[in-house]
Amino acid sequence: MSSALDAPLPPGDDPWAVLRAATRARVALGRAGDALPTARELEFRAAHAAARDAVHQPLDPALVRAQLPGVELVEVHSAAPDRATYLQRPDLGRQLAEGTELPRGDADLAVVVADGLSPRAVHEHAAGLVTALLERLPGWTVAPLVLAHQARVALGDAVGEALGARAVVVLIGERPGLSSADSLGVYLTWGPRPGRVDSERNCVSNVRPPHGLSYPQAADTVAALLGAARELGASGVVLKDEGPALPAGAG
Repeated sequence: MSSALDAPLPPGDDPWAVLRAATRARVALGRAGDALPTARELEFRAAHAAARDAVHQPLDPALVRAQLPGVELVEVHSAAPDRATYLQRPDLGRQLAEGTELPRGDADLAVVVADGLSPRAVHEHAAGLVTALLERLPGWTVAPLVLAHQARVALGDAVGEALGARAVVVLIGERPGLSSADSLGVYLTWGPRPGRVDSERNCVSNVRPPHGLSYPQAADTVAALLGAARELGASGVVLKDEGPALPAGAG
């Protein structure tokens, strides 16, 4: 079977162009003498600047609220008072600010939208994923949505416990890379409480259509994991994702 890689290239065409078009990674960049070509160097600097901007961009709660009309939303802050402290003291990003009060209930699920290391990812993808996920959870009771500032993943444990939820899902901006400054990660923990460790969570990462997972793909996986966690009464390494490794038609 022939493919794009088998197609003959006209004389003088770049033989690596097809490979570069198939990946977001920086491959076959070429050279100019002993250095990168100027265009590739400028692209690198622009990507680096975008990653830095994504880390330092403030979370815009008004934008998130506007994207989720009709959804009850509560804002919280971690114990990190500002962005500089948040970046220097990860431990403070895992704790709720002193005096934080949340409406305690008896919900099946708490959903936390956290700025993490890329508020940009929250602005661009959180609303779409929240909407897709809630559509896939009929019969689940859901606590008010929590929007968390200066938050690390483990802040969801304190939030989930305070809300009295049986499970917590944290949607968080992932650490930006040079080809993905807007990637959203999802972390699921059954029985949230402070002190939970990473091995007790499940993660679905790189939610960033069109270059990463789509909202339906990610929501399908998270909903399936939630259902399995409820049956098992646990999450993390004891809970395996039995879904397809790739969406239908991929490969």
